[in-house]
Amino acid sequence: MAKGMSSEETLRVTVAALMRATGENQTRLARGLRITQGAVSRKQVGKASWSLGDIDRLSAHYGVSVPDLLCGPTHAVEQLPHIRRAAIIGGSQSVLTVA
Repeated sequence: MAKGMSSEETLRVTVAALMRATGENQTRLARGLRITQGAVSRKQVGKASWSLGDIDRLSAHYGVSVPDLLCGPTHAVEQLPHIRRAAIIGGSQSVLTVA
């Protein structure tokens, strides 16, 4: 967990970093997690919390283990499989939908 941040804050920052590293926006992430873009937005601004089920789906979506997701953005991005990284940071990439 990032120093000085709560677990929820760390996860929000980590999700933002993973979205940037993979070139995803909230709409594409939502599609991959099978939730709405509005739900992703509420979770990312702290108006709603990421549930344990959401964290499991984030893990499957990005190919990063749950413990790695909770270690903070730098660590999680380092664990991101090469195939999931955008060619250009902040670029775009196809979304993989998890079951």
